[in-house]
Amino acid sequence: MTLPSWTDEKYGTMKRAALWLVSVVGEGNVFTKEDIKDAFPGVSQADRRVRDLRDYGWRIDTHREDLSLGQHEQRFVAQGTPVWEPGRATKSGTAITQTQRRDVLAKDGHLCRSCGIAPGEVYAGTFETAQLDIARRMVKQPGGGAKVELLAECNRCRVGGRGHSIDLEEFMSAVARLGSLQQSMLAGWVAQDKREFGAVERLWAEYRTLPEESRAKVQEFLAPRNS
Repeated sequence: MTLPSWTDEKYGTMKRAALWLVSVVGEGNVFTKEDIKDAFPGVSQADRRVRDLRDYGWRIDTHREDLSLGQHEQRFVAQGTPVWEPGRATKSGTAITQTQRRDVLAKDGHLCRSCGIAPGEVYAGTFETAQLDIARRMVKQPGGGAKVELLAECNRCRVGGRGHSIDLEEFMSAVARLGSLQQSMLAGWVAQDKREFGAVERLWAEYRTLPEESRAKVQEFLAPRNS
C-alpha cells in the first residue's frame, strides 16, 4: 500500500510527522530537533507532535534510553500504529502526568528501584551522573491478568530493563519456599526498603562485570584458596 505524502497538510502535524519518520528518517536512524524544524518550517511545537507518537506505540529513543545518542539526538526505533489511517489513531498507553511522576518518585524514595542510585549521583568508575525517570513495568497479577505499574529508574537501568516483566504470584511462591530465617531476613529488608551488601557480595558483583581475560586472572588467584 502506498503511503500518503508527509507533506500533505490535510493530515495534521502529528500524522505528517509519523509519515516523515517512516518515509524520510527510516527505522533505526537518528534525527534531531533541527531536522524536525527543517522538515516543518513555521509549524509550532512540531517536536512535541513527534513525542506524542509514543502514546500510539511508536518507539522513539532519546539519550535517556540509548546512551550512544547525543543530548539533542533521537532515534526512530520502531513504527507503532499507522495514525494516518482513518480510525487508527488510538492510543496504546496513557502519558504519565507530572502529578503521577512526583508521586512515583516520592513513593520510591527518589532512588532508582533497580540499582539504588540517586539523581545526580555519579556512576562508579565514570563521570556520568544519574538521572531518574518513570518506567513502566508489566506485572502479572496473582490469580491471572496483568497490569502496567510505574516505578522510578535511572537512565542506565531503563535501557537494560525495557521489556522486563515480573510474575507476582511466582515471586510470592518463591518467598513462601524460603525457610523461616530467610523469610525473616527478607521481611526486615522489605520493612526498611534497604539492604547493606557485604564486601564479598560487592566483589562478586564487580567480578561479574570483568572481561573474560580478567575473570581468568581472578580465578587463577583464587584457585589455591579453594583447593
